[in-house]
Amino acid sequence: MKNILYLLSVFIVVISCKQTTTKKIDAETSKQTDTVTKQVQQVAEFKGQQITGVTVSSTGRIFVNFPRWRKGVKNSVVEITKDNQKLPYPNKEWNSWEIGSAVENQKFIGVQSVIAFENKLYVLDTRNPLFGTVLDAPRLFVFNLSDNKLEKTYLLQKDSYYPNSYINDLRVDKKNNKIYCTDSGRAGLIVLDITSGKSTRVLNNHFSTKAEQSYLTFNNKKWENTVNSDGIALDTKNDLLYFHALTGYSLYSVSTKVLANANNKEVEKSVKLVAKTSAPDGMILDENGTLYFADLENNKIMYRKQDGSIHILVEGDKIKWADTFSIFNNDLYFTNSRINEVTGDISTMTFTLNKIELSKN
Repeated sequence: MKNILYLLSVFIVVISCKQTTTKKIDAETSKQTDTVTKQVQQVAEFKGQQITGVTVSSTGRIFVNFPRWRKGVKNSVVEITKDNQKLPYPNKEWNSWEIGSAVENQKFIGVQSVIAFENKLYVLDTRNPLFGTVLDAPRLFVFNLSDNKLEKTYLLQKDSYYPNSYINDLRVDKKNNKIYCTDSGRAGLIVLDITSGKSTRVLNNHFSTKAEQSYLTFNNKKWENTVNSDGIALDTKNDLLYFHALTGYSLYSVSTKVLANANNKEVEKSVKLVAKTSAPDGMILDENGTLYFADLENNKIMYRKQDGSIHILVEGDKIKWADTFSIFNNDLYFTNSRINEVTGDISTMTFTLNKIELSKN
């Protein structure tokens, strides 16, 4: 009987300790989640205007863009000033085009991305409003940030895009004198020579640039869409360009040295599967080689270290389709474009630009 009582008392102590430990772990997890959630700071909000792109210049100037996926887009490109003014960039006239109007050379038609690089702002205009037909050649407008004037316009050549192309994202490779773009409408990459302006299409309809499926899943509901090559990130230290289809779970890379030559057969041979990941939109690489990307389906922002390990940076209801990223002063800026939530009128919806401090390790 004494042995039974002894064993019973030991069992009670063990269970009690386990419960205490579990409660402690739960409390610690809750505390960590609260801390992470509080780290997300809202920089700006836009009611009824669906934001996608963001970029921060080396001097801290913030630019965002709004694609023309519907009527009622007030501005295509906006600069957010330090006193939180939202100014059309470079001016109202550039942002004044409306659906149904005649196409004009010096007006934005359908801006999908903005990238600040070495005191220049690269504005990627799909020239494809409403995901319809390309009205004229997709192009890159390059503005000098010293005087905010147009410095150069790159027009993609006819054999490097299709009538239903949607040129999505870009990276500037000074080392190889190239600009790389993704086409999410028709799977492929585009290599643009900075000096000559010649554009060449590679990996056209290649397995690495094609969508892996025609939907993503949010809370057991399908968001049905087929989105091909979308996000890209440039690693200048290791001479690699990372790219990823939006509706897919495979991260690929290609040698920029090979890509710069734009020999399609050689480019195809250079393609490597880097990792299986969550389904992201945009991506960005920091100076340490850490790759940041979203887990769209689970309201998370992830990061992949150089050793290949993948981690959660932040998660929760402050992450709503983290679309595009920019890094400045150890802060990761990101847009919440809420694409999966949009089913019709967006006039009452709020879209945000946010930032979160990154680890200094």
